[in-house]
Amino acid sequence: MIALAAFRLAAYVRSHRVYQALLLALALLAILYGSRAPKGEETSVLTDGAVLIVAVLAWAARSLLDTEPDRQREMSAIQAGGRGREVAAGLIAAFAACAGLAAIALAWALLLGVSATPPPAVLAAVIALYALAALAGTALGALTSRAIVRSPAVSITGLLLGFLATLLVSTSPLYWLTVPLIPWMRAANAGDLLGRFPELAALSLAWCLIALAGYAWRRLRTS
Repeated sequence: MIALAAFRLAAYVRSHRVYQALLLALALLAILYGSRAPKGEETSVLTDGAVLIVAVLAWAARSLLDTEPDRQREMSAIQAGGRGREVAAGLIAAFAACAGLAAIALAWALLLGVSATPPPAVLAAVIALYALAALAGTALGALTSRAIVRSPAVSITGLLLGFLATLLVSTSPLYWLTVPLIPWMRAANAGDLLGRFPELAALSLAWCLIALAGYAWRRLRTS
């Protein structure tokens, strides 16, 4: 399964699809961090980047999962020892791609976006938010991939609308019904990221795992 995940990640890079997501991420980062944030705003600026990069990460995950042709996916399932392992390998590869892009975004933000490095505890929380952003991007990208949504136009529209719906719901008192992206930003702007981190991280992780479980269930049910 790990070998298959590495194969799919390598195929994604060789297909040059990775550069679409990379260029989009770099353009977003160049706009977002066009000038350094003043000292004292590090937490809010870094958190804003973690939220906005989710859409790009979802695009990357969707592209990776769509790189392999359907017949090749079926052959991979046979060679990996079952459909479950093939599905898991795809998700692992997609998360690895998202994590790599998220790491680039975080490194750019720390080097060029802020005037000072935040305290260690805050930095650890921010790193965890970028990891959750990678997981959220993987989940959204998987749910809009070709194996779930056959039409490319509907798939892209669903990805964008899914991200916008997540933002919209998370602005309301019902933020707990989705990945709470806006509460991430509000907590950081209020200087309460550490205090609210356990709650927000638990909600984020729970909804990401539910989405990934739904993707896996759908894939196994239609195999």
